[in-house]
Amino acid sequence: MGRSAVECVWAAKLSLGEGVIWHDSRLYFVDIKRAEILAYDPLTQRQLRWSLPEMVGWVVPRERGGWIAGLRSGVVALTLQDDGASQVEWLHRLHEPTSPWRLNDAKVGPGGRLWFGSMHDADDTSATGCLYRLDPDLSLHVVERGYCIPNGPTFSLDGRTMYHTDSGRREIYAYTLDPQGHATDRRAWARFGAADGAPDGMTTDAQGRIWVAQWGASAVTCRDGETAGVLQRVELPVSQVTNVCFGGAHGNDLYITSARVGLSADALQAQPLAGGLFRLRGAGNGVAGRLFRG
Repeated sequence: MGRSAVECVWAAKLSLGEGVIWHDSRLYFVDIKRAEILAYDPLTQRQLRWSLPEMVGWVVPRERGGWIAGLRSGVVALTLQDDGASQVEWLHRLHEPTSPWRLNDAKVGPGGRLWFGSMHDADDTSATGCLYRLDPDLSLHVVERGYCIPNGPTFSLDGRTMYHTDSGRREIYAYTLDPQGHATDRRAWARFGAADGAPDGMTTDAQGRIWVAQWGASAVTCRDGETAGVLQRVELPVSQVTNVCFGGAHGNDLYITSARVGLSADALQAQPLAGGLFRLRGAGNGVAGRLFRG
């Protein structure tokens, strides 16, 4: 599919859009650098924003109601009101607010467990990031160290495989998951060359295919869940493509976030929609997102 099939539904000028999810007939996502959570209602075209006290890497809904969010320095419980008001309750402080690290990207996996990463905000070549798992009892576990830019994850339909990205290394890994939430046997699932950009956020569709946002490559690719072979390529009019998810009334529209950070003045002039929220109608059949059980 070419660029003509993709539409910009919100020219939001996101500095660093990320963490896009579909919940309760709305699309939620974040602007990391501007410390904002945003929501878009495709039925009414309503646009909402909430400002948070620190940079925000992700937000996910809770089974009990409300939200869990990853701020720069840790994990918080969160309430969001449509008038723009929010309330934050700290659950885990992982770093000092003045430290160089921040949280980045997350998704709820099998068993209602939440998986997320941390990274060095100023040096994306620094292998000082971690992959974490937050369990429903709110206990926090370090799963893997040595990440540069952790992104994703997404999961196989049977829940036995987790795919997780290190954008800094241009690799997507596969982990084996057991019913207790242990991730083992990390292996390379896909490696990206310079012309392919860097793999970023991902989602799984109802056929078990993995859709990957490709930072720097103006594209999203749909890949075979076993072989990682490219089955389809979606081109966008912006280069910094960050994350994807399925949503809409029938769960078959692909929503895509993007970024402006790192682009020169000339690049921004050539990409007036950089930082926008995009949609590809009828791209496939999505899988309902899980709620965090904590």
